Amino acid sequence: MASTAAVAAPASSSSLCKLHLQSQFHGQQSGLGSCGARQQQGESLSALLLRVNGQHCSSSSGGVGRGGFGIGRRAVVVCKVAPGKKTVVIGLAADSGCGKSTFMRRLTSVFGGAATPPRGGNPDSNTLISDTTTVICLDDYHSLDRYGRKEKAVTALDPRANNFDLMYEQVKALKEGKSVEKPIYNHVSGLLDAPETIDPPKILVIEGLHPMYDERVRSLLDFSIYLDISDDVKFAWKIQRDMAERGHSLESIKASITARKPDFDAYIDPQKQYADAVIQVLPTQLIPDDNEGKVLRVRMVMREGVKYFEPVYLFDEGSTINWIPCGRKLTCSYPGIKFFYGPDTYYGNEVSVLEMDGQFDKLDELIYVESHLSNISTKFYGEITQQMLKHADFPGSNNGTGLFQTICGLKIRNVYERILAEGSTVLEGAKV
Repeated sequence: MASTAAVAAPASSSSLCKLHLQSQFHGQQSGLGSCGARQQQGESLSALLLRVNGQHCSSSSGGVGRGGFGIGRRAVVVCKVAPGKKTVVIGLAADSGCGKSTFMRRLTSVFGGAATPPRGGNPDSNTLISDTTTVICLDDYHSLDRYGRKEKAVTALDPRANNFDLMYEQVKALKEGKSVEKPIYNHVSGLLDAPETIDPPKILVIEGLHPMYDERVRSLLDFSIYLDISDDVKFAWKIQRDMAERGHSLESIKASITARKPDFDAYIDPQKQYADAVIQVLPTQLIPDDNEGKVLRVRMVMREGVKYFEPVYLFDEGSTINWIPCGRKLTCSYPGIKFFYGPDTYYGNEVSVLEMDGQFDKLDELIYVESHLSNISTKFYGEITQQMLKHADFPGSNNGTGLFQTICGLKIRNVYERILAEGSTVLEGAKV
């Protein structure tokens, strides 16, 4: 049986490449890595790694085991931030069952590659890793397991049930390019499992209940988003997720929501005042006294004056716009679609607000809407529409939740690239 090792090596001045290599007896068979390096006859894996772009290597468990190189052994190069570069940290805050998982799938898709759990690690890990991003669930920093919270009569939303000191120390370490041994909260058993090794990625996303609660952690964020779901919509979503995916009964879901609300109002909801962007999901205003909740009104509240971030606008920046798209260009059934854009204030901050009420019938016609939006940080005409069509089966793909999540993903990519470019400029200036 072949043993496994994980090795991290810088592939370029900006990042580590992800290189998969497989070696069999006497190097008779080898794999071609994503950075184009091929193992030569008789060449050891360690020599190959040293050869790629003049790289140097350091061992890392990476959740897939330990060991040296040799005959019949496999190596995996884990995507890490390069020496001298800092990890960009994104914070995503929301209550349980508010669409964070779908948002993460859209975000990682913008950067390319699918996000998957660490290979060879705990099957109940909450971490998701792609070529560019690592997503950490802040539930892993619960200081009390499910039984401890019950004993002390506190919810997971209560700061007393969470270890903010460790959260801050580990996010800070990852931002500085250091690996950490992060705990795992097991959502199946409700217990705290053995920790897993997390290497610093290019982009670290911390998502959960409290990414902006602790001032120290908040200071580490390069960009922050809050998903603000109205009570009616949240209840419908939570029933769908917890009953279908986690096997909870309707009665237990109602009891959980009732028990959590005071703590949500006290500890989670206030975080939205610190967010750079807030996505609000509300009942439609197009259907009077609507009780079904199938049609949604979604608002993206974007703070002005945020470094590396310019708010999206519709038609004319700074104006107040009410727009009902042409029915011949954007097919939509009853009750139709309405857009709004304009300036506002939010918790004392100047913001721009983009709103969509209603839903699409044909996603390929979204290009009509996209063509009227500016500051969307796309790399080519129609990229938003392409992303939406690519994930047409994701929840919210026919309304503003999917549209604004996709736009946020593109804006985050732009924030990352601008921070990276600024860092490269500073580094080059220091060499002169």
